[in-house]
Amino acid sequence: NSGRLSMSWSLYDEAGHREYLTDAERQAFMRAAKRCEPDVFTFCWVLKETGCRLSEALALTVDRIDFEAGVIIFWTLKKRGKGSHRAVPISRQLLDKLEKVHDLHARQHKREKGRLWPWCRMTGYRRVKEVMEQAGIEGPHATPKGLRHGFGVAALERGVPLNMLQKWLGHADMATTAIYGNAVGLEERHIAERLWD
Repeated sequence: NSGRLSMSWSLYDEAGHREYLTDAERQAFMRAAKRCEPDVFTFCWVLKETGCRLSEALALTVDRIDFEAGVIIFWTLKKRGKGSHRAVPISRQLLDKLEKVHDLHARQHKREKGRLWPWCRMTGYRRVKEVMEQAGIEGPHATPKGLRHGFGVAALERGVPLNMLQKWLGHADMATTAIYGNAVGLEERHIAERLWD
């Protein structure tokens, strides 16, 4: 059943519209996020740089940012109610921004375990949609899921191995991750260009 489910999702909706952000859209999204409140900016940056699910970002607590290892540790709820932790590497720039905006070292020192963004799911979703609008991104891909899918496509285009991407995205099944290979990437365009002469 899970095999059937994983193969039934697509990077395109029923009307054939793309459901992932392109590199240019991901950059426009970040430019727009930079003009927002600092906590909205960090929220958008984490979504864009890790490919995490909206709920995973909202569940992030102070103690799940590991400065030494340079990773964010997400809690993934797997099928049948079992969960697991997964570490996703992040840039030093994002670590520094999270520290600055959320005062992480001080909060970790006090052994605080509070959430980084104490918003409900609807608020988190709305924040992302507002930034998408400011960036001029419209359509079925202008969602948190579109960011996640954009991360998956961008990772494969840059040569990230499928098994590593599967781990970072928290997919139980490799077949789910493999669908990101269906996006028409740069390499595929370069090959097709040879036919256009």
